[in-house]
Amino acid sequence: MLKSLYWRLNFFLKNRKSKKLKQNLVKDISSIIVNTNNGIFAVDPADLEVGEKLRTKGEYGINEINTISQYINNKSSVLILGAHIGSLAIPISKKCEKLVAIEANPNNYSLLQTNIKLNEISNITSHNIAASDKQETIKFQLNTVNSGGSKRVPQNNKYIYTYDNPEVIDVQAYSLDQYLSGENFDLVLIDIEGSEYFAMKGMTNILSSTKTLIVEFLPHHITNVAGVSFDDFISNIPNHLTTLTIPSKNETYPIDIGLITLQEMFKSGTGDDGIISVSYTHLTLPTKA
Repeated sequence: MLKSLYWRLNFFLKNRKSKKLKQNLVKDISSIIVNTNNGIFAVDPADLEVGEKLRTKGEYGINEINTISQYINNKSSVLILGAHIGSLAIPISKKCEKLVAIEANPNNYSLLQTNIKLNEISNITSHNIAASDKQETIKFQLNTVNSGGSKRVPQNNKYIYTYDNPEVIDVQAYSLDQYLSGENFDLVLIDIEGSEYFAMKGMTNILSSTKTLIVEFLPHHITNVAGVSFDDFISNIPNHLTTLTIPSKNETYPIDIGLITLQEMFKSGTGDDGIISVSYTHLTLPTKA
């Protein structure tokens, strides 16, 4: 009970802070430009997650960028689902041959496009769509306090997803096997706030040839947003991938042992704050700060 009250208060205070930041700006200003270790970025001043870290700390996701860099080279092709405003995609694009960026939130996508231009990146192809298991129109909520938390409307839409009263819009979604037909990627990164299950189900051909898959694993997203079971979720992990790294445990396992560990985490409601890596290699990923 106390934990629930704490989180409600925390979300309420974040929402109020975000609104005040917006109110303090000139009416027509929707973004500000910051020079960071990730590159030059236009950010939403009301975003208290990625945007605030870029503004106040001058960087975001450096551990993740370094991790991904271990699996790619200047000949690699990379696919990022949930590219947000490009804070990972832009620095990663400088380490690979081509990068395809998928971002469903139109506001984030607009900033992504701006940031690609600001950084003079020529090897990123971006698409303003959602990834799913079929072509469809989905209901999608635009979170503002954490714009990276925008997502398809959850099956079980709890307060943690709606505390900032997100606008709900229609977004076009596609199976990526259909939308990106014939394309192959050495590394696929999926961080789309609970839609990972649908995306993987709709890109079995793409995943069948990828060398490295990095996917967000949060039990509450799997249960509440996608509305599926643990077994449903892992059924989409390609059979040819042989190892599984859990960054929060700083351990790499053979795939069968790793999945048992994941199942234990799922049962206890323990996520990895972002990322599960499944790859051919036996590199151990650094623990996230």
